This record gives sequence, structure tokens and C-alpha cells, in this order.
Amino acid sequence: MKRQFKNIHFVGTSHISKDSILEVQESISKNNPKLIAIELDKSRLYSLITKRKRKLKISDIKKIGIKGYLFGVLGSWIEHKMGKVTGATPGSEMKKAISIAKKEKIPIALIDQEISITLRNISKRITWKEKFSFLREILIAIFSRKSKNKIEIDISKVPPKKMIEKLTRKMKKTYPSIYRSLITDRDVYMARNLYKISNLHKDEKIVAVLGAGHIEGIIKLLKKQKWKRKTVGKKQKK
Repeated sequence: MKRQFKNIHFVGTSHISKDSILEVQESISKNNPKLIAIELDKSRLYSLITKRKRKLKISDIKKIGIKGYLFGVLGSWIEHKMGKVTGATPGSEMKKAISIAKKEKIPIALIDQEISITLRNISKRITWKEKFSFLREILIAIFSRKSKNKIEIDISKVPPKKMIEKLTRKMKKTYPSIYRSLITDRDVYMARNLYKISNLHKDEKIVAVLGAGHIEGIIKLLKKQKWKRKTVGKKQKK
């Protein structure tokens, strides 16, 4: 998925898709950007470039909460399993962007919120209803091959726009707290950073490599600059 807003060229990716790697490569080659913005924070960047993926430890519970800890462990496991199916290492498209940036000497901007903050927010907000819904869907996926509400997805490719919208609506309805923590908050955080970057490099092209599910929300925020009336991020200062 490719979109554009002013001088920002968006590349919407799937973190376990081989097609995403090619799209990142093609977009950077075509646009010849002066800066590459990536959906990463410092800790995830370190994990990618050192090939030492940091595993959550019991001691992390104090920082992100027990629910955030369990969600993080489960998310990593699911991403790993899906990556094996597609033959792509989770985060391969980000690695490609970093590799090209290093080779071409293009600066990189890390625009995402710290993963520990996201997991802590999930831990604070998730409701019992959401927990039971999440557990039910996992059990259905494990023990049932057929489901009336099943959405067929080719995980080796980036989902089309309509599919992303359908999945987003479903997530927002079933898991509002998780949606707010994983999508809404981070959209605001990344939109704010992209707005600053765009103004600092007005006459230069920027390529932003993001998960496809974030692009529409971020572009809407950039057009309306809604974050100026929000408080997200103010309590996140250390």
C-alpha cells in the first residue's frame, strides 16, 4: 500500500510479508528520499540491527504490568509463527529500509512510541470482556478450522485497503482498549513526529515505512492536526 501526503511518501507494510520488502526497496529507489521515517522505537531498532531480539522477562512486569507482559509474550509468539509460514522474518521490511539507509547514507528517524509504554497502556486499560473475547478467539483458531466470522487473509502479502478497514473495524468494536493502545495512541504519536519532520524538510522527499493499518489514521491526523487538541504523550515524559 502506497500513499502520499505533501512531501511524505508512505509505504504500508505487513511485518511478515515478503512483498513488503520489495515495496520498501522500490519506494526508496524511486523517491530517492533525504530521510527515512520508520515505525520503530530505540529498543526495537536495537533488536533488529543486533539480531538479538529482547525477550520479555518477569522483571518487566513492574514496568508494563502483568497483562501487558502476557500480551507482549503472546504477540511475539504469534508473529514468530506467522513469519515461519510466510518465510519472512518479522520486521524484515524495516531491516531492508535500515540496510538501504546505511548503504546510501540516508538519515533515519524513529517515529514510534516506546513499546514499554504501549504494553503498559494495554495492561492498564484492557477489560475483562476483552480478555475473554481474546481467549475465545484464540481457542476457536486452535480447535476450529471453520468459523462463520472467519476473514480469509493471504498473510504473505500486504492486505488490501478494504480488508484493512474491515479488520480495523472489527478490532475497534471487539477490543476498544487494545485498539486505543495499539492504534489510536500510536497514530497520534507518529503523526506528531511526521508533522515535525515534514516541516523540517519541507523541500525534501521523505519515505515513511509503517504498518499498513496505521496509514489512513495518520494521514487524517496530518490533514486536521487533531493531536494539537489531545493530551496523548504529555504524561509519557520521563
